[in-house]
Amino acid sequence: MDKKFLTTFAVACALLSGSPAWAGNTTPEAQLQKWSEKAGDAGQANRGQAFFTQKHGNEWACASCHGNPPTTQGRHADTGKTLKPLAPTANPQSLTDQSRIDKWFRRNCKDVLKRECTPMEKADVLAWLIQLKH
Repeated sequence: MDKKFLTTFAVACALLSGSPAWAGNTTPEAQLQKWSEKAGDAGQANRGQAFFTQKHGNEWACASCHGNPPTTQGRHADTGKTLKPLAPTANPQSLTDQSRIDKWFRRNCKDVLKRECTPMEKADVLAWLIQLKH
């Protein structure tokens, strides 16, 4: 067998095995670092918790759908759709796919704040989510 076939076969086996190493293209910690760097300051868990649980003058808070704390299944406040736990300790796949993180931060921030979240708000929420225990 040639080397290219063996490499392709090994990659296919790893993908099909459901290995967590192949679950996404980022980590919650990498996201925290990214948004902290963009904000110019480290994310703070206490600010993240306050942000996550407040309604910000609108109808919903992040916790309205994801729960408080978000270590168990949530339910979308409008559609009733079940949501997997957001905290990485309760859901190892959470916050591991860059495109999904960007998509849902954009959508959910607009639902909760009527605007996109700032890098500091994202870093704060991530700092809180990462330190939660299941």
